[in-house]
Amino acid sequence: MLGGGLRIGVGGAILLLVLSLATGQNLFSLFSDAIDIGGGPGGGQVSVGPRQASPDEEQLVEFVSFVLDDVQGTWEKTFPVAGRDYRKTKLVLFTDTVRSGCGFAESAMGPFYCPADEKVYVDLGFYRELRERFGAPGDFAQAYVIAHEIGHHVQNVLGLSERVREMQQRRPDAANQLSVLLELQADCFAGVWAHSTRQRDILERGDVEEGIGAAAAVGDDRIQKQAGAQVNPETWTHGSSQQRVEWFRRGMERGTVADCNTFATAK
Repeated sequence: MLGGGLRIGVGGAILLLVLSLATGQNLFSLFSDAIDIGGGPGGGQVSVGPRQASPDEEQLVEFVSFVLDDVQGTWEKTFPVAGRDYRKTKLVLFTDTVRSGCGFAESAMGPFYCPADEKVYVDLGFYRELRERFGAPGDFAQAYVIAHEIGHHVQNVLGLSERVREMQQRRPDAANQLSVLLELQADCFAGVWAHSTRQRDILERGDVEEGIGAAAAVGDDRIQKQAGAQVNPETWTHGSSQQRVEWFRRGMERGTVADCNTFATAK
């Protein structure tokens, strides 16, 4: 979800699924153990595969479970929106590979949301990469990733994702631009949650900067520069660092779904 090149999000997962169906070949990798977190009252419900989670994994599961419940609690209070009620998603932590409703997925894909099973998938090693490769450390940077992916779930609940996919099929030439608008809206939705944490006074010093730093770190232009490639906006699928920060800030400052209509403000 958050990167460029091999790091793709819900649009990339859907594209791989479509290509798998078209070619008859499984373009995802093989299944591995996963930790499935269901957002329920009193904390996430955690189940682990055949192996036991390590102490570091258990600590991460506890943190992710808290963020998952808090983000979803915010959306439950925000809904109904457009006559629709919020339904909870689940989050799967995995290592290396995982089987999702959209097919097999590798850690190289980065975090992603699968609309087929309405689950968020995050590789356990991604947060280390976020800190070391992308230079975005901190708990709130990690929380931003989860809130962004749950933002995709909100889009799915509202029927926005389906409409964008239909538009992409009708306008293949605009597929990347539409993907960018969808991703920026998910950034804004992450900001809506961040706005609620401000209202409840649960932010710590430096949290806002960590979230903004994470949004900036995974802009398409920055990742292209980091890879030594020429910056080419026509190939972007997630938006520039500036765009991602602007929309995250917008959601954080205004705190409403209506202010996250990236499609209405697109030039």
